[in-house]
Amino acid sequence: MSKQVAVILSGCGVFDGSEIYETTLTLLRLDQLGIGYRCFAPDIEQHHVIDHRSGEVAEGETRNVLTESARLARGEISPLAELAADDFDAVILPGGFGAAKNLSSFAEAGAGMEVLGELREALAGFFDARKPIGLMCIAPVMVPKLLGNGIAVTIGHDPGVSGAISAMGGLHRTCGVEEIVVDFENRVVTTPAYMLATRISEAATGIFKLVDRIDELMDR
Repeated sequence: MSKQVAVILSGCGVFDGSEIYETTLTLLRLDQLGIGYRCFAPDIEQHHVIDHRSGEVAEGETRNVLTESARLARGEISPLAELAADDFDAVILPGGFGAAKNLSSFAEAGAGMEVLGELREALAGFFDARKPIGLMCIAPVMVPKLLGNGIAVTIGHDPGVSGAISAMGGLHRTCGVEEIVVDFENRVVTTPAYMLATRISEAATGIFKLVDRIDELMDR
């Protein structure tokens, strides 16, 4: 039986959901390695909707995170509430501002943020079973609230975000766009992706390394 990875999405679009390139590159690399995957997203309303042409909030417009995430998953997606760690060997969270707006309140509250209860519950199952967890872009900022203190992660080198991670009890490691940070003890892998990337090829290098390391950790 092939390895199976859960991929947790937060909408569709960099400014109010999952980053599309990061998600696509993650799914591509999993497929290239012969690893099966299933996408999940919370069945909740988005924090807000952003017009991706103007960057402005689309006043009066509402969208559902699960419905929007289904665009990225080509309809093959399940509610986050149905995710059971027992059914998978690892879990990966692409970035995008949905992680900071829909999966958590980091965009508004910074180090005082709360994380979605459904997400915390889902990841606890992987963490407790010592199954690998991958996060990219802004998503690693949630690690102290999701998994606990003292776990090494990276978002690149943004001083504000890295400072928030430290304030919440996390350990931030400065990292280049094409590299990864691995906390072997806690089996957590992170990469900056579009926190630093200026080209899709830069993001791809780090994301492919993350997926490759997740693959290796699933064998240990």
